[in-house]
Amino acid sequence: MQKRKLTRRELLATTSAATLGIMADWSVKPFSISGNDQGKLAILGGEPVRKADWPSWPVWDPSAEEEVLKMLRSGKWWRGSGDYVAEFEKQYAELIGTRRCLATASGTTALLVSLHVLGIDAGDEVLVSPFTFIATYNVIFMSKALPVFVDTDPETFLIDPEKIEERITDRTTAILPVHIYGLPVDMDRVNNIAGKHNLKVIEDACQAWLAEYRGKKTGTLGDLGCFSFQNSKHIPTGEGGAIVGNNDEIMDRCYSFHNCGRPFGSVKGNTPIPTRGSNRRMQQMQAIMLMSQMKRAKKDADTRLENATFLDGKLKEIPGIIPYKLADGATRSAYHMYPFRYKKEYYNNISREKFLQALNAEGVPGWSGYGPQNKYELVEEALDSKGYKRLFSEERLRRYREENNLPGNNQLCEEAVCFYQSMLLGTKNDMDDIVKAITKIYENRDQLSES
Repeated sequence: MQKRKLTRRELLATTSAATLGIMADWSVKPFSISGNDQGKLAILGGEPVRKADWPSWPVWDPSAEEEVLKMLRSGKWWRGSGDYVAEFEKQYAELIGTRRCLATASGTTALLVSLHVLGIDAGDEVLVSPFTFIATYNVIFMSKALPVFVDTDPETFLIDPEKIEERITDRTTAILPVHIYGLPVDMDRVNNIAGKHNLKVIEDACQAWLAEYRGKKTGTLGDLGCFSFQNSKHIPTGEGGAIVGNNDEIMDRCYSFHNCGRPFGSVKGNTPIPTRGSNRRMQQMQAIMLMSQMKRAKKDADTRLENATFLDGKLKEIPGIIPYKLADGATRSAYHMYPFRYKKEYYNNISREKFLQALNAEGVPGWSGYGPQNKYELVEEALDSKGYKRLFSEERLRRYREENNLPGNNQLCEEAVCFYQSMLLGTKNDMDDIVKAITKIYENRDQLSES
């Protein structure tokens, strides 16, 4: 098998300073590193812990090919001339445990449709986590609303419930919690705050298929939930997305909006196009692929959970390595990434980047996760645009810039390390290699500090 180079998109990544006192009492259990040069780090010419490949992704199911060819030969390629998309929607709703599902062209379009249908409009404000893929807050900008970043809890890698209410203004209309890396947000806290202030809740579950909060699937806990089926995702089809919900009237409006504003269900009118909309439809081929990929979803999820639980127990024994903490109420993560924090003070202040270089040299690919996106140029570009200057007062934009300093998120962006989801589809021996590689780096950290 040819070794596969993981992309930044695929390697999408955390936990807090309060744990530093605990870490001082940690002791590492030494592992025997195989090879003739076991005391020398691979980055300095030693023998790497691992030379074998990791499981590749995505995985194609040849049994789907007959149905794909049948559809292609029929010429019924779009959802309006076939039944595959509707059948996928039915199956996915059953899998997630929700009343309705609407398939879309991508996770981004699922978010855009949801924001529009739930009434987020120009000049509104939406509370959102800054530790996420860029699409989460880009869709808020695309809706001409203001993404108000709520600081991250470094221990959970998620929006900090303690910081939500202080960011609410008279223009706040929704909360967009992100179950990043498949880690469920504390949805009880989010929904309680939303109910108190009459806010909509749109779950970004684009990385959280089959993750659970108090035994219920993420994506089913707010007004609407959004999923992605992009190539790196656990249920992939190159591009694709879905909206799930239990309110028929809201889901009817989602369908109408994603289909150019045509009538659907309770959405009626006296003309052929009764409401605004655009084309956000899924294609037939995508639906066929997804129904095929769904056959392995539960088994893969169980494998990731088993391997992640093993890593949880082993990695916390290594000084300076702090695995993620599940939020209150979270009962199961989806592990689109397996995240932990790297505390450089336990490694002679070796930078995280140097740690990652050493880890990759040992045959264990890691990634640093998301950067401080609340400081990315696109934010200032939007604030400085003529549209936002019309929509928001100079005083509001000044205060927004001042409040856009998020110490928890900054800390997380400096410490986060994560492993891509397909690595968790490996064997127990593969997980041992991860632990051995990190242990080797810790035990030989003086070599790195001198190099």
